[in-house]
Amino acid sequence: MRRIALLTTAITLAVASVCAPAQDTRLPDIGSSANELLTPAQQAEYGGMMLAQLRHYNYILEDPLIDSWLDTLGTRLATNSDRPRQPFTFFMLRERQINAFATLGGYVGVNSGLVLAAEREDEVAGVLSHEIAHVTQDHVLRGVERAQRDQLPILLAMLGAIVAAQAAGGDSGDNASQAAMVSAMGLMQQRQINYTRSNESEADRLGIQTLARSHYDPTAMADFFILMQGRSRANAANYWGEAPDWLMTHPVTITRITEAKERAEQLRRESGTSEVCVRDPDGPAQCRRESSAKPQYSASENTQNPLIPGNLAASLASTIDTGGTGQFDLARERLRVLSADSPRDALREYERLAGNGKLDDAQRYGQAVARLLTGEATVAAGTFSELLAKRPGDMWLTLALAEAESRSGKAASADSRFEALVRQMPSNRAVVLTYARALVERDSAAAGKRAQAVLRPLASRSTGDPEFQQLFARACEIGGDPVRAGEAFAEAAYLNGRPEQALVQLNTLKKRSDLDYYARARIEARIDAITPTVLELRRQGIRDEDLRRE
Repeated sequence: MRRIALLTTAITLAVASVCAPAQDTRLPDIGSSANELLTPAQQAEYGGMMLAQLRHYNYILEDPLIDSWLDTLGTRLATNSDRPRQPFTFFMLRERQINAFATLGGYVGVNSGLVLAAEREDEVAGVLSHEIAHVTQDHVLRGVERAQRDQLPILLAMLGAIVAAQAAGGDSGDNASQAAMVSAMGLMQQRQINYTRSNESEADRLGIQTLARSHYDPTAMADFFILMQGRSRANAANYWGEAPDWLMTHPVTITRITEAKERAEQLRRESGTSEVCVRDPDGPAQCRRESSAKPQYSASENTQNPLIPGNLAASLASTIDTGGTGQFDLARERLRVLSADSPRDALREYERLAGNGKLDDAQRYGQAVARLLTGEATVAAGTFSELLAKRPGDMWLTLALAEAESRSGKAASADSRFEALVRQMPSNRAVVLTYARALVERDSAAAGKRAQAVLRPLASRSTGDPEFQQLFARACEIGGDPVRAGEAFAEAAYLNGRPEQALVQLNTLKKRSDLDYYARARIEARIDAITPTVLELRRQGIRDEDLRRE
C-alpha cells in the first residue's frame, strides 16, 4: 500500500499545483480566464512531473524505435495543427487497454493497446490529432480551471479505483492493480477536461483537418470510432473484455460517427485526396481510388516548424507523400512484444496468430524480436536477415540484425552494420542508443569508451532523456570515468521520478577527492536545483520507498 499512498499523494500534489494561482508576472490573455490560471512554463512543469511519476512506476514503454515512430507521427500532426508552435511530448504506455489522453504542457500519452487495435497508421493518427486539438484549443487548461471546484471527487474516484483493484487482485505489483492505477491516472487527466459535446465536436473537426493537412486519410477518425463502437457492442458477450478506456472519456455515438464522416468527405472533395478507406466493423478497411490529385499542402509547409529537430524534419520530408511513416507494421508488432507480460508470452501470442494462418513479414519481425529477447539470438538473426533481403536498407531491420549478431557472438559483423548506420545518421536517437546498448552489454573498457563517443553527439539535447542518461552512465562506468557516470546515474534517477535518490547520489559523489573544479561546480549546481523539490516532497510526507527501507 505504500506505493499506492505515494502515487496518490503525488497526484494530489499535482492537482494542487496546477490549481494554484499563477505568478503576477504573467501577461494578460484577454478573453480567456483559463489562460490566466497557469503560465506555459507551469503547464510544462506539471506535464513533466506527471511523466516522471509514470516512469517511476514503470508504466512508460521506453524503446528508441517506438519513441522515434511516435515522435515522427505526432510531430508531423502537431506541425499541421492550428497551433504549430505549441510544443508537444508524445509517449507510449505499456497498458494494452485502448486509450489515449492529453494533459497540460502538450503531453500526450498513447496506450500500446490502441496501436494494436488499429489496422492502419491513419487510425492512430486520427486519435492523436484529436488529442492534439484538445491541447491547442485549451480544453485541458479550461478543465483545470473547472477542476478547482471538484478536484476532491476526482481524487476520491481515483483512490476508489485503486482500492478496488487491490481488493480484487492482491498486492500493488499485480496486473489488475497496475492497470487500475494507469487507467485512473489517465481518467483523471481526461476528467480535468470535463468533456462536453462542444469540446469533442471541436476536437473532431480540427483533428480531421489536421489529418488531411498531414496527408493522412481524413476518414480514419470515423473508422476508429466504428472500431470502438464494435468493441463496445461485443462486450455484451464479453468477447473483448472490459469496455475500452477511451470510450469512458470519448463516448461514440452514431451522430458523432456521421459528423466525422461528413467532415472527412467534405475535406476529401476539397483536397482531392487520392484514396479513401472505409472500415468494415467486421473486417479490414476497404480502400478505393477516387482521384489522382493530392491535398494542396507542400512538403515545406510540414517541415519548416522551428520546433522540429533537424533529423526529424528530414524524416517528415521523406514521408510526406506516402501518407504514413512507412513503419507502422513493424512498430505495431514491436509493441506487441514489448507490451506483453514477458517475451515468452509474446511468443505464445504469435503461436496463436500462426494458428489462424501464416504470419506476415511484420509478424515474423515481431516473433524474431521476442526470440532475441529470450536468448535465441542466432535464430532471430536468420529471420532478420531474410526480412532485410526483402526490404533492403530498412533501418529497423538493419538495427535488429546488428543487435542479434552482437548477441550471438558476431561482434565484427554487428559493428560493421552499426558503424555504417552511425556514419549515415550520427544524431539518430534510435541508431545511437541501440548501438550503445550493444556495446555496454560487452562490459569492456574499449566498448565503454566507444559507447561514450557514439553517445556524445546526442548529449546536448538529451538532458531530459532518462534512457540516454542511463546508457551514458553505464558507458562511462565501464569506460573508466566514474565521475561522469555518477552524474548521469543521478540524472537518470531524477528523470525517472526519484529526486531524493538523485540527491543522495550527488551528495555522495561530491565527497570524492578526485573532483576537479568544473565537475564540482556541475554537481553543486545540480544539488541546488534538485534540493527544493526534495524538501517540498518531504514536507508533504513523501519519501523514496527504497531509501526508507535502507
